[in-house]
Amino acid sequence: MKKSLTAFSLLLTMVGFTPVVALAQSSTASDSDVIATITKMEHDAVTADLSGDHAFYQNYLANDWSGGSSRGTRDSKPSIIAAMKDTQNNKTTSESIGDVKVRVYGDVAIAEYQSTYDAMIRGKRYARTIITTDTFLQQDGAWKQIASHSSQVAK
Repeated sequence: MKKSLTAFSLLLTMVGFTPVVALAQSSTASDSDVIATITKMEHDAVTADLSGDHAFYQNYLANDWSGGSSRGTRDSKPSIIAAMKDTQNNKTTSESIGDVKVRVYGDVAIAEYQSTYDAMIRGKRYARTIITTDTFLQQDGAWKQIASHSSQVAK
């Protein structure tokens, strides 16, 4: 009787544990998809910068997006889009990103990376390497960047 009670208890424990394992596995697969999506979005932003594609940022950034630049300025979605439209004073000549790391917390994701660029921004040339942290939120089934902050890498 004691052996069958122990076996029955073990069986109940395993049956109760199975959904938790399945949930953890599906969450991991989902996180992998989000990581791939956010990583692609970060690389697509580089392509948009190089081509001057301001329309990309219309979809990429949340309406209330805010950013802190490595130049010590604050930006908003409208100010970024307006600057990109002003091709006389704003043009990215070269840009690359690397060491992209994405962490997922449900409907929020944090991306960190290093970027090296050469660009004219608001009429002044900047050539530097920066580190950036971007925050994303899933809104209406799409990932939107809601905030960004960059700092120049110490020389």
